[in-house]
Amino acid sequence: MLALVTGAGGFLGRYIVEQLLARGDRVRGFARGDYPELSNQGVRMIRGDLRDAEAVAAACREVDVVFHVAGVAGIWGPWEHFYSINTLGTRNVVDGCRQAGVGRLVYTSSPSVTFDERDQCGVDESAPYPTRWLCHYPHSKALAEQQVLAANDTVLATCALRPHLIWGPRDDHLIPRLLARARSGRLRRVGDGTNLIDVVYVENAAAAHLQAADALSPGSPVAGRAYFISQGEPVNCWAWINEILALAELPPVTKSISAKAAYRLGAALECIYRLLRRTAEPPMTRFLAAELSASHYFNITRAREDFGYAPKISTAAGMQRLAKNLHS
Repeated sequence: MLALVTGAGGFLGRYIVEQLLARGDRVRGFARGDYPELSNQGVRMIRGDLRDAEAVAAACREVDVVFHVAGVAGIWGPWEHFYSINTLGTRNVVDGCRQAGVGRLVYTSSPSVTFDERDQCGVDESAPYPTRWLCHYPHSKALAEQQVLAANDTVLATCALRPHLIWGPRDDHLIPRLLARARSGRLRRVGDGTNLIDVVYVENAAAAHLQAADALSPGSPVAGRAYFISQGEPVNCWAWINEILALAELPPVTKSISAKAAYRLGAALECIYRLLRRTAEPPMTRFLAAELSASHYFNITRAREDFGYAPKISTAAGMQRLAKNLHS
């Protein structure tokens, strides 16, 4: 099988590439940067931008399955930036699959596409998209997910995976930002500290993509569906954060702010940053306050039943691997 992985050089993308190679598949990578280490493993790397429809279409030629992992994450920035990459870029991927006759498309979405600021306790994929968005990232990802699922037909089979809080060795986003905040003394517990959240170890998230692709075909149960992906058991958000801090030999979070105060602070900072036209990310936003104080964990029964997903690496084992990575 020849697989195209967009965002092949990113955190999740690289694990997907490695798992494909390990089982003998051929891999083509599409990314904005150069990744000689992937080329050395036999990956044919194509440098390009999702916003370039011709480049995306060229990358899709002769491909059997596309894993569309690339995108821009973040809680701050202009709408056009998120929309052009996450939404229009995904449209280019769908169009590229159509033009090249690709049979399967697996899209990496996000559970935040259903987050409505309130607790989500064990919700499944029937949870609706919200009517109000506090952040451009989930809005642009939701629009992209809807495009992918609507594209499913008898020629192109599509599905969307929603891995929640991907973590593990080589993380270049979540954990580095967390540790940087802790080291600078800017990390505060938001809320009463009792909220439960889902997380997913990166190798489990990557394996879910391969399993979904293998089960995906026109008319299959996977075709046209979205799936929450996690470890299958929630963790206490702040206990988990403190465990990561301990692995990095940092003290636990001791300072706190109420959820309402954090939300109000986020709203004020958003207004100030917009008025001053600051491009840097505010230390608090309404979306971040809601995410850090609310419970959000999900029912992954659909993924278990439709393509046999089960987290093979436990949270405890994953933390051990993360610890080795932090100290290497």
